[in-house]
Amino acid sequence: MILNREEASASLEWKCSQAFGERNPDEELQDVDIVSAIEFDKTGDYLAVGDRGGRVILFETVGGKNHISRSELEKQMDFTSTSHPEYRYKTEFQSHEPEFDYLKSLEIEEKINRVRWCAAPNGSMFILSTNDKTIKLWKVRDQKVKKIKEMDHFPFVSSENTLLAEKNFMNEHNPPSFAHGYHLEWTENMATKVIANVGNSVHARCQKVYPHAHDFNINSISNNSDCETFVSADDLRINLWNLEISDQCFNIVDMKPSNMDDLTEVITSAEFHPIYCNLLAYSSSRGFVRLVDMRQSALCDHSARILRDAAESHGSKSFFTEIIASISDIKFANDGQHLLSRDYMNLKLWDIRMDSTPVATFKIHEHLRPKLCDLYNNDSIFDKFECSVSGDGLHFATGSYSNLLRIFSHGVGSAGGITVEAGKNENRKPILQAAPRARRSSLSNLTRGLYRQGHHELSYNLSSKLLHLAWHPTTNLIACANGNSLFFHYA
Repeated sequence: MILNREEASASLEWKCSQAFGERNPDEELQDVDIVSAIEFDKTGDYLAVGDRGGRVILFETVGGKNHISRSELEKQMDFTSTSHPEYRYKTEFQSHEPEFDYLKSLEIEEKINRVRWCAAPNGSMFILSTNDKTIKLWKVRDQKVKKIKEMDHFPFVSSENTLLAEKNFMNEHNPPSFAHGYHLEWTENMATKVIANVGNSVHARCQKVYPHAHDFNINSISNNSDCETFVSADDLRINLWNLEISDQCFNIVDMKPSNMDDLTEVITSAEFHPIYCNLLAYSSSRGFVRLVDMRQSALCDHSARILRDAAESHGSKSFFTEIIASISDIKFANDGQHLLSRDYMNLKLWDIRMDSTPVATFKIHEHLRPKLCDLYNNDSIFDKFECSVSGDGLHFATGSYSNLLRIFSHGVGSAGGITVEAGKNENRKPILQAAPRARRSSLSNLTRGLYRQGHHELSYNLSSKLLHLAWHPTTNLIACANGNSLFFHYA
């Protein structure tokens, strides 16, 4: 039976299907193991995970690739699916190492800030990964490896000539090279071994390195729909690259003032339009989203269309107003007409044709507003939460504290959405803003719990935050991370 939009949203019940990297209670979390980036490929067959140790870990669906035709994909979008993909570990590789910038006397961390999948010709996988300064293009492919087994001897060969004969046999039939996609190395103990069967291994190789193009830390990379170019963004500049050219890029947005004392905002995220290769959106610390057309000028930051919430612009202001307005992440919906933005307090859905107000605003941390001073003192107010859009554009997700996953639907369901604790199967009730109560203003009150209507206490753990997540492109499955743990939730 085909469900309409309201029925589809009302029927969503989220459950945890898989968890990787869960720790024992007494096991210490290593900083290098903390997940820092998550990204599905466009088919959903693979998931790339980056961590603070500079590694990229790949997962694949159990059973291999899902070869789905267009008609079958449309049926999946119209019908509720009773099954969901399951993933297994595939491989990992060291993408970045710690570096030292001798010109600035600055140590550069190996932490992976972003991973992005590129178009994959000939069955290979191409992945862009970046740390604070250097972007790399990796090619990952399955490589056939010949296995060998023991043999007592070669027939018709005398014992003193066995070693030479067997070596000549191996070199004649399988030269020690990468011929035919096989890798063989000759060792002395191969004298009594011959080929038995064929297996597979995964090989990752760095294809390109795009260095020394950013003075400030890179916060975003985004692939273009033309499959030839991508952008990288730092606090003040956005550069346009060709995937095939690693020693040259073009600066298309420059927000650096002649006098740094006049700096009023920085770039926080950048994302290409999913359909039109000439359109680019980028967000700022002032809560603005700028949409630019790269055809209009070489430096296109002065001809931008600005999406801003007029209601917030005219509202009351405080010391924290600009801090909590800073946008940490933006994502286009697949239709290219809607864009999702996440600031510290809210998740906002925009129609790019309407620049004065968002289509919908979903409250995430409104209950924390009375505690902004405490959050500022312990730097939690600067946490950068990501957001994600479902493949059909009907549902939206982001993270929160206490390992909570927040999921919303536009126009249907509760305004508070669905709250799920990552790794658990119980859906919590929507979080409501607390009625005013006389409480002491201290961080200890916040960590012990905030009160909501009905006088039920809801505890929050500020050290357990769900910053990174990604939505499967074709089904209602979300991958999210807390610390070194990776969770899959499906509906």
